[in-house]
Amino acid sequence: MPTYDYRCEQCGKFQITQGIKEEPLKQCPTCGKPVNRLIGKNVNIILKGSGFYSTDNRNSSSENKAESSESKAS
Repeated sequence: MPTYDYRCEQCGKFQITQGIKEEPLKQCPTCGKPVNRLIGKNVNIILKGSGFYSTDNRNSSSENKAESSESKAS
């Protein structure tokens, strides 16, 4: 579940873990004052499965090209 940043006038910044479909908070859970949801800078994306590393889908022809270009550069 994503974590959202909020700012309360009295308490300051805090984070809440909420579902994507849940409504944003309107009141601070600590003091009950109105809150504003902040735009997040960090997006935590978890990539699961095969195909995310260069070694996962590499075929032999690309390896041979890399080796031949390295030997020519030497």
